[in-house]
Amino acid sequence: MALLFESSLRRAAGLSVRGFSSSSSSSGVKRIGVVGCGQMGTGIAIVAARHAGAEVLALDKFAPSLERSSKFVQDWAAKEVNKGRLAESDVQDFVGRIKYGNLDDAAAMKGVADLDFVVEAVSEELDIKRAVFKALLDANLPSSSILATNTSSISITKLSAGLERPERFIGMHFMNPVPVMPLVEVIRGLRTDDATHKQTLDLCAAMKKETSTSEDRPGFIANRILMPYINEAVFALQEGIATAEDIDKCMKLGTNVPMGPLTLADFIGLDTCLNIMKVLHQDLGDSKYRPAPLLVNYVEAGWLGKKTKRGFYAY
Repeated sequence: MALLFESSLRRAAGLSVRGFSSSSSSSGVKRIGVVGCGQMGTGIAIVAARHAGAEVLALDKFAPSLERSSKFVQDWAAKEVNKGRLAESDVQDFVGRIKYGNLDDAAAMKGVADLDFVVEAVSEELDIKRAVFKALLDANLPSSSILATNTSSISITKLSAGLERPERFIGMHFMNPVPVMPLVEVIRGLRTDDATHKQTLDLCAAMKKETSTSEDRPGFIANRILMPYINEAVFALQEGIATAEDIDKCMKLGTNVPMGPLTLADFIGLDTCLNIMKVLHQDLGDSKYRPAPLLVNYVEAGWLGKKTKRGFYAY
């Protein structure tokens, strides 16, 4: 099954699990791994290949995720050509820089030993992330490589606990959609060293991203401010202060933000918003971070926002 899947990917996009070329990045990072081929991971793979000029090994446990990611990359490249931002002659080189493999496929995991830098972009759950780190280390990720997490709220120090080289571990919180949003929030764990921080900033610059650096505190910078704002908007809706449309209109036109808080929550994913609020509430111990009951209800109902066609709005 794995061989059949890999073969189909090669036919579809000219990809292979092994066989990195000798390209290099201005950051000194030549080969990047991305674990988790959802929307965030695929976006990270795109900017790593397109702007940083790196060879990318994209890994996921689920074949449909790998197939969707491969198709998205090809569609994205076609759109860039139509917009005049990518030459037709460069498409094959760009697409060919991204190789795909399954985390459960031993042949694909051999590529991990060649990686200079890995970004984990799986679900915002501690146990799942730690299982990914173990899989990478078991696959002989070099001790000199940097391991980064795209977590938006979980402590970097907590995630690095148990790793042999926590000084080579760091947070890279990309913003969604990754190819469009210019910022990466970089988070240093308690034991992250200066060399790891500098190389991460250099890689972000190679990806054509601006950076902000945060200490390892719950929510970091962006979500420490953003999520309570969204949560309060849900409380306003729950209490009948206004409709979702009027809450969003008030904040969009009254404070000159491009998107109202409830629309933004739908785009982020209500499950993601809830998970982050739970982390803030648990780790900071302040009742002001208590998740709005209506937010909990929507997640329990499976209304997670745009990705499920229903959240605070219908899509």
